[in-house]
Amino acid sequence: MEAATELNIMTAKELARIVLAKEELFILDVRNENDFNDWKIEGESIDILNIPYFELLDGVDEAMNRIPVGKKLLVVCAKEGSSKFVAEQMVEAGRTNVHYLADGMKSWSEHLEPVKIGGLKDGGSLYQFVRIGKGCLSYMVISDGEAAVIDTLRMTDLYARFAKEQGAKIKHTLDTHLHADHISGGRKLAEEEGATYWLPPKDAGEVTFSYEKLEESRQITVGNSTIRIQPIYSPGHTIGSTSFIIDDCYLLTGDILFIESIGRPDLAGQAEDWTGDLRETLYKRYKELSQDLTVLPAHFGKVTELGEGGRVMAKLSDLYRNNPGLNIQDEDAFRRTVTENLPPQPNAYREIRQTNMGKLMPDEDEQREMEIGPNRCAVHDR
Repeated sequence: MEAATELNIMTAKELARIVLAKEELFILDVRNENDFNDWKIEGESIDILNIPYFELLDGVDEAMNRIPVGKKLLVVCAKEGSSKFVAEQMVEAGRTNVHYLADGMKSWSEHLEPVKIGGLKDGGSLYQFVRIGKGCLSYMVISDGEAAVIDTLRMTDLYARFAKEQGAKIKHTLDTHLHADHISGGRKLAEEEGATYWLPPKDAGEVTFSYEKLEESRQITVGNSTIRIQPIYSPGHTIGSTSFIIDDCYLLTGDILFIESIGRPDLAGQAEDWTGDLRETLYKRYKELSQDLTVLPAHFGKVTELGEGGRVMAKLSDLYRNNPGLNIQDEDAFRRTVTENLPPQPNAYREIRQTNMGKLMPDEDEQREMEIGPNRCAVHDR
């Protein structure tokens, strides 16, 4: 048993492994109630309690009485300082197996966990990068020493390092659409790696930088010529939203289709205009594709969408059976579903869109603050 005087630090990577392995953990979150209710750490075997820091300044007896004895305890705050103070008080009061989260929820928001989705026909591989604390998903296709990154997040060094470890050179970065919930790292990574940055032109009307037009007629080859990224124009979440079929096996849907929901059409202020496009994509264009394709979205909204090893994926045929957003036959009912009673919009989404257009140039701390909180790109994200 650990000594009562021992205080442990837990990294976001270690926490991610606990969540993905569905191990038991008790979390004491000492942020204020509003921040906690807006966004928290979740997991199948995680119990969590919110007691704001200021309520614990005079002692931790109340918290001690509400936390089960014998469980691993993690204290969490926004940046680390408050959680470390509370955790120290817990240890001094005789509690064992106490940890605090290194760099707080800031680090949880930024951690990426790469998981292999599968092999490609000619020997390449497809990886999914799970941003477990925010629900963002990005992808890397690797073949014959070359790589393409899709829906790159702003933590570009991780992609560059991972590609290098796999013996690959990043040749392309692609965004399925102009994102509103997180800052894209696609253009930055392309500049750093000497790669080509691709963006759907219908989403790029106001951008201030040069890019390669991501259109349905274009085919982007990675490594072996038989492994292609095939764009499919699929508007609805944005007017330019573009999906990809990779290796005739995988359908990367961006923010149009998720595992347990569908994309919302309102983040550019065009909900009424884009609802028809969204329905056309989901109920016609995707219906015409092979139902054996494995759907890989750009986000997940709930931890229940995390599968084995943290993978977020499902057969297209299964989604047509089980996803509520694909089973609204009445068009008026569909319109009401995607335009009324939607969850709150992502934090700072207007500023994030402006940043992704190149109109705003926030520094790293400002970017981090803009992204704090859940993604809420889906109709059913609550």
